[in-house]
Amino acid sequence: MSAVSPDDRIATGLIVGRFNPPHLGHSYMIDWAAQRAERLVVFVNTRDGELVPGELRAAWLADLHPHVTVVELRHDLDNDFANEELWAKWMTLFRSRWPHENGPHAVFSSDPYISELARRFGAVAVVVDADRVAVPISATQIREAPADHLDRLAPAVRDWVQQNLC
Repeated sequence: MSAVSPDDRIATGLIVGRFNPPHLGHSYMIDWAAQRAERLVVFVNTRDGELVPGELRAAWLADLHPHVTVVELRHDLDNDFANEELWAKWMTLFRSRWPHENGPHAVFSSDPYISELARRFGAVAVVVDADRVAVPISATQIREAPADHLDRLAPAVRDWVQQNLC
């Protein structure tokens, strides 16, 4: 994994996640990456039956971060990353939806597992706030106890979570 300083500029960056639901920690990471990438793409992985509809998660992120490209990726792929055949399917999906001619040059995440995805793209892996110090929250915590973490959600997301999950 590589360190990227605030002065570094990367041509294209990618963030991949479920954002289920998107929270202020996600926004921190997106804004941090957007300051360092000329063009940032956020892939929102979605599948049927998830707690928060994928198209809604993608719309929230697009509204919250109009300076980045948000792409909803509907799929039915598993996450067994020891499986090379599965990796091939993921990479085919990612490449088919990548909106630029080149890149990504960096893959950003708060999770260290991103290094393998970056390697497969020939990109730099950049881990952003892995210890979640800037915004101490995870989507899992929100899904498990939504009413306890409303202050970690943007207003539109907070309103939906209050109406649908609390």
